[in-house]
Amino acid sequence: MTDIQVILVDEHDNPTGTMEKHQAHHLGLRHRAISVYVFNRAGELLLQRRAAGKYHCGGLWSNTCCGHPYPDESAKHAAERRLREEMGVQVELRKLFEFSYRLALANGMTEHEYGHLFGAVDEQPPHPDPQEADDFRYVALPDLEAEMAAHPERFTPWFLICYPTFRDYLRDNGGIDAL
Repeated sequence: MTDIQVILVDEHDNPTGTMEKHQAHHLGLRHRAISVYVFNRAGELLLQRRAAGKYHCGGLWSNTCCGHPYPDESAKHAAERRLREEMGVQVELRKLFEFSYRLALANGMTEHEYGHLFGAVDEQPPHPDPQEADDFRYVALPDLEAEMAAHPERFTPWFLICYPTFRDYLRDNGGIDAL
């Protein structure tokens, strides 16, 4: 399928080895991941709709971008790389917090990730790679929360799990000024 390696980690994010990405997802092994949340100055979050051809969760809305650091790549570098690759946006990101979860997906895969979350405020127009994201939109957080409550099936399962923690982080740290 792919030769991309992910960094396997323990519950404290200490590296324990590497493994091919799809194999780690099939076996449900904890690995390092990144998630990015980019806002415009109006306080709207940039969402992407995962390309329909993605190996899981294609056609679902999610945060600005996600991915995995390569072995020997920092989480911040990976987050900025994936933001460029997926959305065509180049911006310096700020590390916000870390978050771990385990989530079984419908296709027999398991997301067992130790995520590093990053954010930024930026006004660049996105230019998504159509292999990664086939649409994007900016949305105000109250509207996003109403849509997530009414239609959770439109969103990636990990976004539904991670978003409340991200929202609470913003609330407790001064809103998008924390980015």
